Amino acid sequence: MTQQSGGTFGEALRALAATATRVADTMQGELDVALGLVRDTVRGGGTLYFCGNGGSAADAQHMATEYVVRYMRNRRAYPAVALTTDTSLLTAAGNDLGFDEVFARQVEALARPGDLLIIHSTSGNSPNVLRAAEAARAKGVKVLAFSARDGGKLRALADHSVVIPTDRTDRAQELHLCVEHVICDLVERDL
Repeated sequence: MTQQSGGTFGEALRALAATATRVADTMQGELDVALGLVRDTVRGGGTLYFCGNGGSAADAQHMATEYVVRYMRNRRAYPAVALTTDTSLLTAAGNDLGFDEVFARQVEALARPGDLLIIHSTSGNSPNVLRAAEAARAKGVKVLAFSARDGGKLRALADHSVVIPTDRTDRAQELHLCVEHVICDLVERDL
């Protein structure tokens, strides 16, 4: 039993490492653009808004927390909000307006030029994140998307997309979080 699970763990971790290596070797320019969007927003006093569904919602909440509290360094709090956390708002918007509007409605109410909407969506095709991107663009708010596969419809709506080269949702989410931790670390070092 130990040999079998050891092989399974080794295979899984090597597959993750191979995807991470591919991202490191081929996506430096795309990652630098993402870093620039986040850094410029924080430097300019804007707010980072995060959204996503399921595991991507958890990642959105995780990253908003890193910016508000801290990641690796003690520093001032950076404005960041996860649009996935207010159950009263989410259920009211879902009930009254439809689930496709739960993030867009919050973007409409809260976001302003100088802010950045960061969308997590491995498919890039979830209607509620597409509507959020449209709402952001209508308000002059930039959109940074983290996705996988081909980036989906979200790729055309975002100002910039980081598309992890995998068809696996779990690997994409793991690397989204890794890349975003690096971005947060670099923002903390610079500001």
